[in-house]
Parts: sequence; structure tokens; C-alpha cells
Amino acid sequence: MLSKVPEITLWFWIIKILCTTVGESFADWINMTLGVGLELTSVLFTVVLAAVLIWQLSLRRYVPFVYWLTVVVVSVTGTLYTDILTDDLGVPLAVSTTVFAVILAVVFGIWWRSQRTLSIHSITTTPRELFYWLAILVTFALGTAAGDWILELTGWSPGISVLLPAGLIVAVTVGWRLGASPVLSFWLAYILTRPLGANLGDWMGFPTDQGGLGIGVGWTSIIFLAAILATVVYLSVTRADVLETAPREKRIGDPRRERLMLGYLGAVAVLTVGTLTWAAAQPHDVAAASEEGPAVAATLAPGHSATEKFPASDVAGFRTITQDTLDLVTSGDQAGAVARVKDLERAWDAAQSTLQPLDDTGWNVLDGQIDHVLTAVRASTPDATAQADALNTLLASLQ
Repeated sequence: MLSKVPEITLWFWIIKILCTTVGESFADWINMTLGVGLELTSVLFTVVLAAVLIWQLSLRRYVPFVYWLTVVVVSVTGTLYTDILTDDLGVPLAVSTTVFAVILAVVFGIWWRSQRTLSIHSITTTPRELFYWLAILVTFALGTAAGDWILELTGWSPGISVLLPAGLIVAVTVGWRLGASPVLSFWLAYILTRPLGANLGDWMGFPTDQGGLGIGVGWTSIIFLAAILATVVYLSVTRADVLETAPREKRIGDPRRERLMLGYLGAVAVLTVGTLTWAAAQPHDVAAASEEGPAVAATLAPGHSATEKFPASDVAGFRTITQDTLDLVTSGDQAGAVARVKDLERAWDAAQSTLQPLDDTGWNVLDGQIDHVLTAVRASTPDATAQADALNTLLASLQ
């Protein structure tokens, strides 16, 4: 069997970042625009992942279209699994980041114990390829959780948030050029491309008043998709990223230099933690997670209510949950408020396919207010006043 993965060139990293952004945007479109819901979206993509992975595994060599299609689907699926933990199960991003990091370490440990290598250049057998795709899936989940956790801690705008993963990738590249382990450098960079791609997409797609370039999510996705297709066609024709032979001989590294570079990478990690600690301590608004997409500004016409076209029973249910959450916040039961506001999120998402067609403007007004409530209640450092203001605003609209 020939190598089932591409050569690691600049093209590899470019298309990897593009796939990350397009994959996430497509998942958002299915989840939100079609009103399918997070759970069903995850099931759909798990089935699609199984299908494309079987296709990829059935091949005897690297085929650019199939390989990168698999990367896109793995990107979406890994992101959705993180969203389920965070949004549905209420697992804090710090916890999910730690859990995925441990899972990735376990995957690498079993992979190494079984195959005695973690090199991407050794993917020439089915067992190694299965380990490879499992590791890729976990890296996307880990990158999603870590990226969203950083946004939650710092409140950075999309443009600023691009700089951290980009800077870290540059630092890892410098370490690799100076003698760091190629395998370690590859996997570190691979994890970091997930938040880089997501933040880059947000920066291009978000409105200017939210720190973006104002291109729009739709146009950003089209631009990135066109770039992916053009790159895949180019690689298919030129075969510039094809490993034609069996895996290359293992490069004999310099153990002393690799240990030195481990110290360098450790120093980069310490500097990163220090930067994030400083940023988290600065006054800032809590940034929405990148998966939520740009906020939609909607304004009601004078004299109109956001709920006037919605069934009274649905409105009453939302109002009850909102009032319960406000009561819990007022009594100081933050854990109870977080749990109760999850009921609001689930009920609102479940009703989207019914309510939005009745009154798109009214739905968007309430959707924005509910997003503000969720952000305030789930903030890493909750502010009782901000929570009460957001909840009272929503209650006033749910008349």
C-alpha cells in the first residue's frame, strides 16, 4: 500500500485551514438555518463520517479529493461533539479541553505501543490509518474546545483572536526548523490550525461592529470553498503532494537538540499561559463562542411585539423558564440558573422550525436577546447585574 496521506508542504497547511473554516460554516448552516438541532446534526455527520471514512480506507493510495473531503467531515464532526458537551451537557470548556487533551494522549499512547511510530509518513497500513483518523478527530475536538475557552477567557474580537494561534504556529515552526521533533511539531501545529481557521472565518464573516471585516459568513464560505476546490484540482493534476514511494527512512535526530527544543516549546507554553492570564484579568465583555456565528441585528417596527405572531402557549413557556432563571440569579443560585437557562436554550432551539417561519423578524429579536442571556449566565465570572438586565429585557419582550 502506498502512503494514504499527502506530503506535508505549504499546500497541506493552506488547505487544512480552509477546510476547517468551510466545515464549521456548513455545520452551522445545517444546525441553525434548517433548524435541525445540534443532536440530529451530530447524528447526521457521524453517519456521513462513517461513509467517507469507509471510502477513504478502501483506497490503496492518497486521492486528494477523498482525503480532504474526509478532513472536512472530521472537522465538522469533532466540532459538533465539543458543542454537545458544552451546550447540551453544560460541561465547562476548561473541563472539555482537559478531557480531550487526555483522550488525545491516550490515543497517541496506544498508537505508539501498537505501531512504534506516530509519524504521518508511516500511514501505509489500515491499522495506522485508523489511528491517524482517530487522532485527527480528537485534535479537532480539542482545538475547538481550547479555542472557545480562550475566547471565553479573554473576550478578544475575531481579528485579535487570529493572532494567538497564528503566532503559536510560527513559534512551533521555528522550533521545528531548529531541531524539535518533527512528529511533535506536526501534531502541535495540526491542533492549532483548528482555532486559527475558525477565527479567520469569523474575522472575515462577522460585521464590522463585531470586530470582523463584514464580508459575510455566506460569502466567506463561498470564497474558502472555491479556494479548496482550486487547490484540490491543482494537487490532483500536479501531484505535488503525493508520496510515491514507501515511507522514508526515519530521520535520525539530535537528542540533545530535541531536548533543548522541548525547553523552548515549554517556554512558549508558559508565555502563552501568562498572556492568557493577563488578558483574562482585563475588563472585557464575554465573547460569544465562534460556533454561534455573528449576532443578527433585528429591529421591530414601532408598535409591534416580537411575540405577536407566536402561539401564546409557546411564549408562556419561554417566559416561565426566563422568570425561573431570574429568580435563581436573584437568590444567588448560579448553578441552578445555569441549569435552568439550558432549558430555555433547548426549548428555543426546538421551536425554531415552527416559530421562525411565522415571524422572522420577531424570532431574530428574541434570538438575540436569548443569546445575551446565555452569555451573561454562562460567563466565567458571572455578573448578577448583567444577568438580571439581560433576563428582564427578555421578559419584557415575552409579553
